[in-house]
Amino acid sequence: MTALAEAPQKPAGVPPKVRFKRNWDKRLSFIATHAIGIALGVIFMLPLLFVFLTAVMKSDQAMTASLWPSEWHFENFVTVFKKAPLLKYFGNSLLYSALATAGALLSAIPAAYGLAKLRWRGQNLFFMLTVAAMLLPPQVTIVPLYDLWVRMGLTGTLVPLIVPYFFFDAFSIFLLRQFFLTIPKDYLEAAKIDGCNEFQAMVRVLIPMAKPGIAATAMFCFLFTWNDYFGPLLYTGENQDHWPLSLAIASFRGMHHVEWNMTMAATALIMAPVIVLFVFAQKSFVKGITFTGVKG
Repeated sequence: MTALAEAPQKPAGVPPKVRFKRNWDKRLSFIATHAIGIALGVIFMLPLLFVFLTAVMKSDQAMTASLWPSEWHFENFVTVFKKAPLLKYFGNSLLYSALATAGALLSAIPAAYGLAKLRWRGQNLFFMLTVAAMLLPPQVTIVPLYDLWVRMGLTGTLVPLIVPYFFFDAFSIFLLRQFFLTIPKDYLEAAKIDGCNEFQAMVRVLIPMAKPGIAATAMFCFLFTWNDYFGPLLYTGENQDHWPLSLAIASFRGMHHVEWNMTMAATALIMAPVIVLFVFAQKSFVKGITFTGVKG
């Protein structure tokens, strides 16, 4: 009789030492490949860590040689709301940033469309003036603009900060124009053949295709206005009821003493909405920035 075939044996598993060496090599390779990114990430995280650790310290320990809290006071994040009307300041910041962002998009999208998709006399000159406006220091125009708003009796309010965005924002126009150039003109021509005019082609075709670029522009404008300090200090400094959060930190500074733990707690709360916004919108933000630089 033929001997029964022996059952095939399973191959021996990878020895633990070899498996450990392979995993360790992968980790070293990952660290070597992303070393610069990891180093930059650590550097950028250190200020945030410093803000948080200072925010939970006692007042007499904050801004001393001791960097680690001897006692953790998480109630500081609640106390800041008792020391200053942060909710009112939050509403002012949200109003300023939201309206300024909306105004920038409403004024920049048609202007960028005209620069990217239309051909008209003086187009290149207008684009050069837009770029020049980006390079112009704000201190050059701040005196005549401030005089204008004083004559109109609107200082002490958020109006001088919001209204200009509804007329012209050079950076938003430039960024959107660069993104619109990446969209093939054939789509717009097909829409016009179907009976759309320029406005309808822009609204129904271009804007839906340019959502990443518009999202990136909106985020840039929102972040700038949310963190803006010079403008609110100039126009609303005399009226505390219209202060945004960027000026609210001044509420924790006394004549002879600064409550650094309260200041850092307020700073952490101010940064939180921006960080959350970026986390949820980073995909559109990165995509918009990537496609913006493809064609000039």
